[in-house]
Amino acid sequence: MSDNYISCREENGSINISEDVISSIVRAAVNEVDGVSGLSTTAGAELAELIGLKTLPKGVTIRFDGDRIIADAIITVSYGSNVVNVAKAVQNAVRNVIQATTGLEEAEVNVHVSGISFDR
Repeated sequence: MSDNYISCREENGSINISEDVISSIVRAAVNEVDGVSGLSTTAGAELAELIGLKTLPKGVTIRFDGDRIIADAIITVSYGSNVVNVAKAVQNAVRNVIQATTGLEEAEVNVHVSGISFDR
């Protein structure tokens, strides 16, 4: 579980949204984009998970910079899809879901294409 939250102060109190919540929402949005065959993780993250250092959310990293959310998605693209178009569609989907669910307009979305998947 993450200890990082983005906070919104209201007159009735504050609203705190966990990094894990945003990560789950982003994962769902990425998986709905045509041409994305899945999320992946880096080799370093897999090694850390193997030796029990930390369980990382697969394929999505969320960071907070003030009132701005920075999202990184590591994806695998289906063979035959236009890689750039799929990556742009992921950026748009993630930015839209972050804005719709948090109300924050400032979202940076970085898409990392780690591979191509082939149908068997």
